Amino acid sequence: MYLFKEKPIRNTIDVNQQALALIEDGFRRLQAGEVTMPPVLSMPIADKNGEMDAKTAYVKGMDQFALKISTGFFDNPDKGLPSLSGMMLLFHSDTGFPAAVLQDNGYLTDVRTGIAGAAAAKYLAKDEAKIAGIVGTGTQARFQLRALKMVRPSIEKVYVYGRKKERIEAYQREMEHELGVTTEAADLETVVRNCDVLVTTTPATEPFIKKEWLHPGLHITAMGSDAAEKNEIEPEVLGAVDILACDAASQVFSIGEHRTAKEAGAIDESSTVEIGAIISGDTPARETMEQITFCDLTGTGVQDTAIAVYTYEQLKAAGEGLEITEDE
Repeated sequence: MYLFKEKPIRNTIDVNQQALALIEDGFRRLQAGEVTMPPVLSMPIADKNGEMDAKTAYVKGMDQFALKISTGFFDNPDKGLPSLSGMMLLFHSDTGFPAAVLQDNGYLTDVRTGIAGAAAAKYLAKDEAKIAGIVGTGTQARFQLRALKMVRPSIEKVYVYGRKKERIEAYQREMEHELGVTTEAADLETVVRNCDVLVTTTPATEPFIKKEWLHPGLHITAMGSDAAEKNEIEPEVLGAVDILACDAASQVFSIGEHRTAKEAGAIDESSTVEIGAIISGDTPARETMEQITFCDLTGTGVQDTAIAVYTYEQLKAAGEGLEITEDE
């Protein structure tokens, strides 16, 4: 068994086209029925404003599968810490024996979540999208913009909304320097009405994106709602879009934005399509500049297995990691 620590993982793995191709293939195979993926194990830790989630998936024919344990403690930024943490465990598919511990401290979850947002935008956002809207100023707000810029390099301006001025300003400085975009802090309505691609990244429990702010050509990726108590988008939004997509239909009606939209009668279970079906070409992607599109990302075990196997292979090839044998 190998132990891979956070520093070499961060130094080796990032948002890139190779990882995007692997995540896309995972979504495609999930939709095709080639993945065994149990429901998410989620435990709120309400008095600490935190949560713990466990996700796993086996992709038919793969040599390893992953179990990912992630935590989100949303008061951490006030303590100078990131909101997310965790690790991934990799097992050999033939024997069930452990192959590796990926002590990534939540980094790989950040990467694969950002890449899932890129996959959604690649197939659903306008080809020449120029303006992004980001709701939130945390780690995932950064990864989502990096990944979006990878598939839509035409993005040149970013409207950003956050609750704390100092975090907004830090986000603006970092993204302007790293990605060469211009940024502007704005209220929620201004962010939504003026962007081509909107990404929501918060742990909100009350919806804040309104139907009347939608406009032709808009794509929305909603990735904050990954637990039953979370909700960023008003139900009527999902009922108003031209293409409604999700990462996993088995999850989104219990822990995604689809949950509240279905409860409100805005959609039903036939309203949505998995992003894997769009990637495979079984269902059309965006076809016109005027369509309004939406993708609900709750985070899937197949993403975790894909990124964990990729990381394992890349780190072993680079000679990284501590090999732990039976007598140690």
